[in-house]
Amino acid sequence: MDDAQNSRAVRSAPPVDRLGRPLRDLRISVMDRCNFRCPYCMPEATYHEGFRFLGPKERLDFDEIERVARMAAELGVTKIRLTGGEPLLRAGLPDLVQRLSSLPGIEDVALTTNGVLLPRFAPALRQAGLRRVTVSLDSLDPAVFAHMSGGRGDLSAVLKGIDAACAAGFEGGVKINTVVQRGVNDAGVPDILARFRHTGVTVRLIEYMDVGNRNGWDRADVVPSSELRARIAARWPLEPLPPRYRGEVARRYRYVDGAGEIGFVSSVSAPFCGACSRARLSSDGKLYTCLFATAGTDLRPLLRGNDDIDERLRATLSRVWRHRSDRYSEERTHPPALSGGGEKASAPEKIEMHYIGG
Repeated sequence: MDDAQNSRAVRSAPPVDRLGRPLRDLRISVMDRCNFRCPYCMPEATYHEGFRFLGPKERLDFDEIERVARMAAELGVTKIRLTGGEPLLRAGLPDLVQRLSSLPGIEDVALTTNGVLLPRFAPALRQAGLRRVTVSLDSLDPAVFAHMSGGRGDLSAVLKGIDAACAAGFEGGVKINTVVQRGVNDAGVPDILARFRHTGVTVRLIEYMDVGNRNGWDRADVVPSSELRARIAARWPLEPLPPRYRGEVARRYRYVDGAGEIGFVSSVSAPFCGACSRARLSSDGKLYTCLFATAGTDLRPLLRGNDDIDERLRATLSRVWRHRSDRYSEERTHPPALSGGGEKASAPEKIEMHYIGG
């Protein structure tokens, strides 16, 4: 089937992948740089002052991002999340939010950020149509926070950012993402929960994952959600909430005393690949179909071509999704194949999280 035939087929039948999963969510990295150096994402030893990040002309411009999002919406995408690196380092981001939130079919535009720049940008983002904000916050202990942000973060600035987001009144609310590592910040989880109970801010506790290649991941560092949930419930009883939609990443619980809700993201202990509907677009225009991908599809030649750009782009997005069979987290527990010499086969390098967002 050629691209034109594929495009006609897409218009009548939105694509599903080889495991029957539809395309519903698009995560767009608008910036590969970050002002933090979190060891599990961008360790300072690798991402030092001499590291070469993308130049401005290497990143997709807003016209190109909008074009990809428009074609994705025609294929069934209803939700867009802007990520990084740190997305608020991208100049003019409210303009992009306004463009994306105005696209037919897009119901929700959200942002994941470290929060430091939110006092400056939250009101403009809300006015532009941003519906939800998620702030990464791994500890309320200044020393632990400094360690987990690579010595670059300012805890008070992040807390001010969360306050600014709450004051801006985002329709879909404010969430906190906390990556939990055993022996690093797990003891401080109750402090984070206590601070945000009764505030309307939802804390999501994320199992430490083997994203990228440089964080020295060890399964022993993972605190399974079931263990964490039991610890929390012993202090604040919880009851489960039903999923709001198929493919919801976090398993949601409410405090029995009415103090709000929390979520658990259990990619390691309870993978949710079977309902994953997310594609990811890097800031330089490569499309990935899994957070743990080893390769992507470069869309820049299409975006910067001259002929039938929309038709070819739509067909490419559809083709890539229809051929998708990713389920890395479900396969993680299987040991790698052994080589003839009896040694473990080397695993292919995964794309770094700062490049395609979390």
